[in-house]
Amino acid sequence: MSDQTSVNPVAIAQTTAESARPERVHSIDALRGFDMFWIIGGDALAVAILTRLDQPWAERLAEQLEHVAWEGFRFYDLIFPLFLFMVGCVLPYSLNKYRERPRDVYLRIARRVAALVLLGLIANGLLRFDWENLRLAGVLQRIGICYGLAALVFLHTRIVGQVIAVAALLLGYWAVLAWVPVPGGVAGDFSVEGNLAGWVDRNFLPGKIYEAYYGFGDNEGILSTFPAVATVLLGALAGHWLQGNRSVWRKALGLLLAGVLCLVVGYSWGEWFPIIKNLWTSSFVMVTAGWSLLLLSLFYIIMDIGGLRGWATVFTIIGVNAITIYIAQRFIDFRFTSNFFLSGIAEMIGTWGPVLLIAGTLAAKIVFLALLYRQRIYLRV
Repeated sequence: MSDQTSVNPVAIAQTTAESARPERVHSIDALRGFDMFWIIGGDALAVAILTRLDQPWAERLAEQLEHVAWEGFRFYDLIFPLFLFMVGCVLPYSLNKYRERPRDVYLRIARRVAALVLLGLIANGLLRFDWENLRLAGVLQRIGICYGLAALVFLHTRIVGQVIAVAALLLGYWAVLAWVPVPGGVAGDFSVEGNLAGWVDRNFLPGKIYEAYYGFGDNEGILSTFPAVATVLLGALAGHWLQGNRSVWRKALGLLLAGVLCLVVGYSWGEWFPIIKNLWTSSFVMVTAGWSLLLLSLFYIIMDIGGLRGWATVFTIIGVNAITIYIAQRFIDFRFTSNFFLSGIAEMIGTWGPVLLIAGTLAAKIVFLALLYRQRIYLRV
């Protein structure tokens, strides 16, 4: 009998490939789902409950689920930048293998950008063919454009280059808005009517201007897209950190310290460059990155270090199909389902009836996503 052990080269190759594959970070999907939860109805449910409690603390919490009119920061102002930050977090996991051959992924990036922009235009009413009132800018359009630009920066730079890119975008945006006056105006005017970003949108942004910006500019306008790219790149830096070869507690601590540093920088910078979501000011970028890092560190500690994942199953189900539900809720009448099953009970419970119907609408969306999740159906763009 021979004492030599047989070697299976195929098995070795498979084992090597599996060990080289990045370990899935469960907290990323869950945090993305937590973010989307508020967009698909969690905000309306929370506000409906809090306003019926008729307590001062409940009123203050309810305020946090509304956007600041202009300058300042509330929890709800974090929702969109947190999503962009999470888009950046997955870049190291999806694009690192293409660093040495970036041309192989250009078409894939272009398809994703085009798909997101097209979906955004459809959500804005493209299929109504009302060109005069069609808004070309939008949430999905910004996600697509920022993803595409950040992906190109990611593929052609290392970590230092990405840090430099973030600094250049944020400092450059601040310099432009602070030192370049609008025609007939003054430099450094960050008001609704007088800021440079709004003037550029009014004069150069095609399509209808978003009314929530009081007609003076667009939330997802031209100039403010550049600091939004920095938000994605900051997420990519967090993804780099999580993917690195270091202990899990060191990763968590690094995210925590980076979050605190970003908050200090952001709130300090806000004294000179106000925190304004509609302008996506550089101070706003740093503040939202800070809170995003703190949330990511919290989710990472609980789920990836502590292994406590069951509580976030709903968020994970939402997170893996975030774009799906964002689009689907515009075409599927989930409210009808809620009314069909719960309207009778809602009438019986009086003032809390509307709360039940809102909860039912949110539950219908989650059930829809759970069915997709169970069948492993995901919208990949």
